[in-house]
Amino acid sequence: MAKMIHTMIRVRDEERSVAFYRTAFGLEVADRYPFDGFTLIYMANPETGFELELTVNAGRDAAYDLGDGYGHLAVSVDDLAAEHARFEAAGLKPNPLKTMERDGEPFARFFFVSDPDGYKIEVLERGGRFQ
Repeated sequence: MAKMIHTMIRVRDEERSVAFYRTAFGLEVADRYPFDGFTLIYMANPETGFELELTVNAGRDAAYDLGDGYGHLAVSVDDLAAEHARFEAAGLKPNPLKTMERDGEPFARFFFVSDPDGYKIEVLERGGRFQ
């Protein structure tokens, strides 16, 4: 059976992106591999074995075109309201809290935040389908 191990996004500024993911989600640099023309940074936390790979291409100044195919990354938290307040206090500019219903029942509580390169991240409250 296949096991998901990481997802990769391209970022322009390593320091800014590492700081965002550290502040927002408690991710720390697990490994950093410089190559000719690019650097791979793997970020993780003890909560899961899944990693975020940041790829920094040397000399890239222009913003990446995220296109219309990218949706979002998603993370789950125990206390959504507390996380939202923490994001606001840290200046991360989270979108408002939302509740989505399905068949008249609560399905998900969440908010979105964007990283420094514009990637959307959904922060979901743990429960039901979202563990």
